[in-house]
Amino acid sequence: MTLLEVAAKNALRNKFRTTMTILGGAVAVLAFVLIRTIIVAWNKGVDYAAKDRLATRDKVSMVISLPKHYIDDVRTKIPGVKAASYLSWAGAKWPKDPNVFFANMAADENVFDLYPEMEISPDAIERWHHDKQGAIVGAALAHKLGWKVGDKVVLAGSIYPGDWQYTIDGIYGAPPQTALDQSSFFFHWSYLNDGVKAGMKDKIGWIVTRVDDPSKSAAVTAAIDKLFDDQDTQTTTMSEHAMNQGFLGGASAILAALGIVSIIIMVIMMLILGNTIAMAVRERTSEYGVLRALGFQPGHVRLFVIGEALTVSLLAGLVGLGLSYPFIEFGMGRWLEENMGNFFPAVHVSPVTAATAFAATLVLGGLASLLPAIQAGRLQVTDALRRIA
Repeated sequence: MTLLEVAAKNALRNKFRTTMTILGGAVAVLAFVLIRTIIVAWNKGVDYAAKDRLATRDKVSMVISLPKHYIDDVRTKIPGVKAASYLSWAGAKWPKDPNVFFANMAADENVFDLYPEMEISPDAIERWHHDKQGAIVGAALAHKLGWKVGDKVVLAGSIYPGDWQYTIDGIYGAPPQTALDQSSFFFHWSYLNDGVKAGMKDKIGWIVTRVDDPSKSAAVTAAIDKLFDDQDTQTTTMSEHAMNQGFLGGASAILAALGIVSIIIMVIMMLILGNTIAMAVRERTSEYGVLRALGFQPGHVRLFVIGEALTVSLLAGLVGLGLSYPFIEFGMGRWLEENMGNFFPAVHVSPVTAATAFAATLVLGGLASLLPAIQAGRLQVTDALRRIA
């Protein structure tokens, strides 16, 4: 039996204390992974933003509408534009549960052409094109509200008053490596335009543009805004990355605080583990004295202490990751996607987060054992044999 194997067995001598320490460390790992996963999910809109997609809105505020004819000008007068579409925020509620928030947007007929990463069947798009009251909804939203293809859905308007009836023509998904959420509701802008008052007709919320060459995005951005400089309604155009970054900018302080909290949690775990190892060293002081009397060197004693700490850390990391995956992948992550999908489009434990948590657990466990290990290695044989734990 090697010295490391003996050290590992020492960790299990006080099973209750070791179990509590492992569970405490596992909870710390779970909290760390959850917080880091939430931060990664929040930043996905920036990290995975399309490089060839631009957004154009009113220069003053996104809540101010643009004249619909702007879309024709963008399509026909701006070189480098591959495709352009538009959307309008509807702000409707589901009467059966008005507290449920989800993005519902009136969209142009070609809107899905600008989001090729959206996973939706051609048959669903075909049904939608031929159904003026048709709607395409995200998989997370459909799962949460129990909707399926063919269902009739009535939403209560707020910005556009009235009851709006739709038919679910399709359900879309999105791969984890995109910035798209799966909790949005798309319907025909023409249906909305036909049902609003005269003063609200022929207005759109914002324009989405795809450029034929991402390297020309800056030039296209400037050209779009210059085109409308002399108009009553001026515009601001930005990349999808910049738009998402601006949207998330207000939460940067919160995200930074969460990042600090995740580190503090791991440090607390290190202190708990260090205290446990220090108790074990005190209890085995006489045993270490016997080992020294038999010829074991101070380095061997230190190895016993460090090996015991690493064993507990290893088990805490494995248990913590074992709890993290089902808790996030099938619990908290799905809840965030269904209820806050616009902010957390895809919540999954990334390999980088899992590896970071596991590595941090081992490193902090080793650091926690350094002081007790150094003290154990300095014990004199006579003092160790006389000491009572």
